[in-house]
Amino acid sequence: MNRRQFLAATAASGVVASTGVAGDLPLPKLKKAVKFSMINLKGATTWDKFDLVKKLGFEGVEIDSPSGVNRLAAARASQDTGVKIHGVIDNIHWTFPLSSPDPKVRAEGLAALEGALEEAKLYDATTVLLVPGVVNKTVSYEQCWDRSRVEVKKAIPLAEKLGVKIAIECVWNNFITKPEQMVEYVDSFQTPAVGAYMDCSNMIKFGVPSADWIRKLGKRMLKFDFKGYSKAKGWVGIGEGDENWPDILKACAEVGYHTWATAELGSCGEKELAETAAKMDKILQLK
Repeated sequence: MNRRQFLAATAASGVVASTGVAGDLPLPKLKKAVKFSMINLKGATTWDKFDLVKKLGFEGVEIDSPSGVNRLAAARASQDTGVKIHGVIDNIHWTFPLSSPDPKVRAEGLAALEGALEEAKLYDATTVLLVPGVVNKTVSYEQCWDRSRVEVKKAIPLAEKLGVKIAIECVWNNFITKPEQMVEYVDSFQTPAVGAYMDCSNMIKFGVPSADWIRKLGKRMLKFDFKGYSKAKGWVGIGEGDENWPDILKACAEVGYHTWATAELGSCGEKELAETAAKMDKILQLK
């Protein structure tokens, strides 16, 4: 399969004040969420964690699969507190990549993806985040593309049956580093059961501003992560990176994205979670 060549644009930087409108469009009122694995409370039960993030103003969480968390306990806590498990993260994709030259490894990866889809259905989550493969010394870009597509296609019938979408994420795996590549990859499946998971910080490394990714992905964008990355300093706090959040929000409004913004940080206690909620409220203009 031929690859197109891409010109890199310069990443926009800074968080600046916004008027609350994106051109003639009102800014999207996104829903705040956190990765469940971020919540670090000594001695806390699953229910306690859901209750805390509810009190801090988060409306949802995204949970790993597998995670060690009791699925029924998580489902009950979600129901009791009203904090929605909006997505599931296939966290086996690094250990058993769908791009592996070993068919046994790919089979393990496919089984994990299918298990994550089933878990998402249990929670009434709408997406499963997937890193489809890794390009390295033993796997070329073309091999990653072809092998991962074969395996993802095997999971599509289950995804369509369950009503859960497979969301392909752009990460530092040397695969899909330009928005045109993501568009081509997602569209190659020819089904709405496969879309894109935007990380507004990961792609800064690759030179194309996050808002440009969003505009090019359009309705293909199913979810997005929220953190901070600076090309000069590396990983930084939310609001301290090179993300141009006003333009990101404008782009979300333009493509009609009005759902989840999920914080992806390290281990956080109550104080750090409260600070994260406050920063997200300010940047997303939720209060």
